[in-house]
Amino acid sequence: MATELEELVGFLSSPSPPVKKAAVEIVRDLPGSEDGLLSLSKHASTVLPSLSQLLKDKKEVSEPAAEVLIDLSLNFNVAAKMVEMGMIKTAMDVLYKPDSSITRLLVMLLVNLTQLDSGIVSLLQIEDEKMQRAICYEAVQEAGLRAFWSVNGPCILQVGYEDEEDPQVMEAI
Repeated sequence: MATELEELVGFLSSPSPPVKKAAVEIVRDLPGSEDGLLSLSKHASTVLPSLSQLLKDKKEVSEPAAEVLIDLSLNFNVAAKMVEMGMIKTAMDVLYKPDSSITRLLVMLLVNLTQLDSGIVSLLQIEDEKMQRAICYEAVQEAGLRAFWSVNGPCILQVGYEDEEDPQVMEAI
């Protein structure tokens, strides 16, 4: 038999806006108590996906969802799970929308998630080969070259490589 929290999480995915709003308002109050926060943390694998989907909804639903996610992201283990499930990408996607009404809350969430090394890697897209190719492609374009030189790019690269162990790296510069 499903627990009350599991039933409540089911209502977060309801197609009915009033039901969804009522459910997220109830979930918003749970992190206020130690028991509620512990309960949400235990059920993070079911709660987090539902709350992350609500970030894309209207302000009356997305704001309380973001507040709960911020509270949950203070827990190291839950924050790691959020990063693993792609919460940073979701937050950035919503943040880039011109009609985003929860910008401040999303930035707070990103601050909490980037306390973890994996959160920083996810935000900077360090391991994303498509991003690396796009940056390299941009650097060889005329506008990219101008931008690279305008910020004194070669000196920045040299300073970054001065601590390099391999002397051939500095020779290449």
